[in-house]
Amino acid sequence: MRAKTIFLDIDGTLVEHNPPYLNSIPDMNLILLPGTLEKLLEWDKNGYNIILTTGRKESMRVVTEKQLSKLGIFYDKLLMGIGGGDRIIINDRKKDCKNNTCFAYNIDRNEGIKNIDI
Repeated sequence: MRAKTIFLDIDGTLVEHNPPYLNSIPDMNLILLPGTLEKLLEWDKNGYNIILTTGRKESMRVVTEKQLSKLGIFYDKLLMGIGGGDRIIINDRKKDCKNNTCFAYNIDRNEGIKNIDI
């Protein structure tokens, strides 16, 4: 069994969504959504790869990394500048297995990930 990879948006999924101009303020305190750290710890304990995604511009990387660190949010990779449009993942099935290898969960903004079971 290979490790699962989980892609998570930041704003509105892990932390409360703010207007984009507020996220660029270095001392802006983001509000962690309930259950976020517990779920990240569970997935990390299971050996999952945690990749954060965001529409925030690459020029906001340092500010974003500081904000995430301040909240205790950890990850394996941070993908920035992917825009706010639909996000589509295309993945292949393994030759020896017909099971799907890609899944999506759409949650309401600011609902958080506490109820996601993977």
